Amino acid sequence: MRATHGLARHPYGIMEWKFKQWESPKRTLHMESNKFVKGALILTLAGLISKVLSAGYRIPLQNLTGDFGFYIYQQVYPILGITLVLALYGFPTAISKLTAEKKDISITYFILPILTILFGICGTLALLLFINAESIAIFVGDVRLTSAYKLASIVLLVIPFSALLRGVFQGKGEMKPTAYSQIGEQFFRVMIIIVMAVCVAKYGIDIYQIGNIAGIASIIGVIAAIIILIIFFLNFKPTTTLSQPIPWKYYGKTIMVFGLIASLNHMILLIIQFADSFTIVPKLVEYGLSNQAAMEVKGVFDRGQPLIQIGAVLGSSFGLALIPSMAKDALARQRQHIDSSLKISFYLAWGATLGLILLFPEANRLLYQDNQGEQALSLLMVAVVLSSLIITSSSILQGLGHVKWTALFILVAFLLKWLLNWLLIPRVGIAGGSIGTVFSLLFLTFATLLKLKMSLRSKKLVHINWKAFILSNIGMIAFIFCIKMMLPTDVFSRIELLFFVLIVSVIGALIYLLILIRYQAFSEQELNLLPFVSRFLNSSNRRK
Repeated sequence: MRATHGLARHPYGIMEWKFKQWESPKRTLHMESNKFVKGALILTLAGLISKVLSAGYRIPLQNLTGDFGFYIYQQVYPILGITLVLALYGFPTAISKLTAEKKDISITYFILPILTILFGICGTLALLLFINAESIAIFVGDVRLTSAYKLASIVLLVIPFSALLRGVFQGKGEMKPTAYSQIGEQFFRVMIIIVMAVCVAKYGIDIYQIGNIAGIASIIGVIAAIIILIIFFLNFKPTTTLSQPIPWKYYGKTIMVFGLIASLNHMILLIIQFADSFTIVPKLVEYGLSNQAAMEVKGVFDRGQPLIQIGAVLGSSFGLALIPSMAKDALARQRQHIDSSLKISFYLAWGATLGLILLFPEANRLLYQDNQGEQALSLLMVAVVLSSLIITSSSILQGLGHVKWTALFILVAFLLKWLLNWLLIPRVGIAGGSIGTVFSLLFLTFATLLKLKMSLRSKKLVHINWKAFILSNIGMIAFIFCIKMMLPTDVFSRIELLFFVLIVSVIGALIYLLILIRYQAFSEQELNLLPFVSRFLNSSNRRK
């Protein structure tokens, strides 16, 4: 019985392995499509859980260590985050491509050479970071971060193992190992950080240990992921004897180019934070603040990051749910899915953005115990809708094969953010950081949407029902303003604020969504992607 092999590109850049035998073509196609979509959904769900964990733990971290402790953590986090993205998305994507091209996975021909290349890349980066840790700490304006940067370099030395195993599994179409290892890694990392933050707050440990703890927690998290992956790998039987030359150049080029470019698409918010960690404190000192005050203001500014991340995840997740099915559709059907994905992301993310801005004074006091940085952070919340659209559009572009273009746009946005911080913060203070973030993300939004429009040769990329959109905005704004005028939130305790924010945000969101539905902003297919709405509509239809 003869067999043939084929490749299919996962919408998020993962090459999925498909093994075809002589059987019914319809049945084979159906089975492959189901496996394709199921694998994509497993990874999407794992990504959502991990992102919510990643954003959520930073709120208790700030509560336990204050804005200064939060500043220390956020100065180290972008480097750790970029490293972990390489381990989770970049290198595994490249390795899955190489795996999918092979009939047999040999230990000597494939696994050891790939591991050697990964150690070469990661070891070089780790050495550069370790040697230059003090110079980087001086550049960002805080030499006491040197040890934290040195610990961050060690994380690079453990990611080759997890990246290799994830890539091999993904290349064979097995998404569960990656999903479980991702959640396990994030869980252990978060728990260690929270426990150590409690120790810092309770026992008076040097607050700069927060930076060191971040590195240690990341190392332990990656080791936990490796253990989970090894458990799955025990059932995998690689070929032990395979005599043929090793294509070192091809392996190295694929991992370097394809892996690094694929990583950039998952670093949209990280690169913004990376630019902030290098520019905000020195430029606030130039603005006129003392070094200590500048660090605390940077910690206040970083309060916005968890809210942006959670808002962006919620805003883009339902739109992204349509993307896995696009790869097997005709062009007209793809355009319909793209329109729906962007439309859902825009409506939901804009609603979240507007709600956050209107309720930000209360949310700031609820989550972070005071109202510092209210104006700058309220402006920063515009990043929620922009980042949601960027995540959705860049994911679509990557699924259509335009990975290099999205990577280029992200690099330009990073340079723009750095330049705007450099120019604006010395003149207007921390508000310049918010303006820099919004304008760099605005550029990235327009660039990705324009490229998407050009690649599809479409006259109109997204069809927005402006009447429904305007009325839903008016309805939510009117409700929240009336409630805030009736209730004196300034005197509320934290518990009272919790109930107030939860109740008002839920009712405001319902008003916003119901007006959109009432004026037919969503199609029936789009409504089915919104689980609570679809259940409500189904129960209403049954009653009728």
